Amino acid sequence: MMEEVKGASSFLSVQVHNIKVTEVLQDGDSLTFIIVSQKMSGTGEFHVDRTYEDFEWLQQHLFSQEDVPGIQGVIFPPLPARLQVNASSKTLRHLGFLGLGEWQPYCKALETFLRQVAAHSILSKNRAVEIFLTSSDPPGRQKVKKNIFNRLSQAVEEMRKEGHKDVDDFFQTKRDHNFLLTGYTKMAAEKFLDVVLTEQKIAVACGHFSTALHLCMEQGENPEKQDFSQVCVKLSEVFNSIKKSMTSTAMNDMNTLGLGLDLETRYQEAEKEMLFRRTCKLVELQNATKNAEKAKPVKKAVMEEAKKATETEFRQICEVAKKEIIQLESKHVETLQQALVQWCEKQLLTAKESAEVYSQHLQTFKRMQ
Repeated sequence: MMEEVKGASSFLSVQVHNIKVTEVLQDGDSLTFIIVSQKMSGTGEFHVDRTYEDFEWLQQHLFSQEDVPGIQGVIFPPLPARLQVNASSKTLRHLGFLGLGEWQPYCKALETFLRQVAAHSILSKNRAVEIFLTSSDPPGRQKVKKNIFNRLSQAVEEMRKEGHKDVDDFFQTKRDHNFLLTGYTKMAAEKFLDVVLTEQKIAVACGHFSTALHLCMEQGENPEKQDFSQVCVKLSEVFNSIKKSMTSTAMNDMNTLGLGLDLETRYQEAEKEMLFRRTCKLVELQNATKNAEKAKPVKKAVMEEAKKATETEFRQICEVAKKEIIQLESKHVETLQQALVQWCEKQLLTAKESAEVYSQHLQTFKRMQ
């Protein structure tokens, strides 16, 4: 299959904005995602089922396009970490908003990944994308081999290159900004996740208290006992309303700003890895230049040729990288802004609905006096 998908395709047969991950099917510890894509012709849909291994297969093919000029300058759309059934709390914490026990946020993250790949001017031309979205057969369930693009910035032997001074002020500035933004975005996502987790705990506590209030009810014809039982019933209804309101608030947080911060965090990491790949190529070029200058006459021509090849590759990476950074900054300001607007709209709607319910409860208590 690897050989079959190396060729480039000038277009996809699906509408990018209509790619959807509609549901996830669980079979024991195995998860299968259903992907529905509208045909470009508008006459029907493609329905395919894919496992996480299939997503890794696609990512591997995108990473492996060594024959595409400047490919190392691409900021690859980040694939969410694997979602495991019955995962430990530590693993779920690593997934952040995508590990809160709901399938919807994770499916949305995979959907976003596919749309970004399909909309990319370079990556969408890879035949693997078309196969992944339209073929009824599994594209590749073989074990994926890790290559130079996978978490490259984490390679211990290359860490020293991260601090290498850049020859281009534009890229040095972007590296400095990325270092700060990666930390700040991650911190913001973690703090907001703590807010959502607290909201969920409050909702659960209110639900328990609502149930417990029914245990306080007393039977009998004693008017005081009847009044007390009636108050318990009404208080139970109030706390049940608080539970519903807090659950809705947490869900809104997760599906709007939560997913926005999660995507921004993963994209900052993807940009960091791209910038690091470029820095490694810069170091390689500088070493090739030194070798060419110091080479003895018998090896001079070979060294000069190696230097020129590296120089060409570095220039191509820089050209692609600069376009990618500019596009990413523009697109992600808009995406994060949209997440904030949706967050405010959803919470405002929930607040209005809750206020109306609480007003009704208040009127009920006033009539009980």
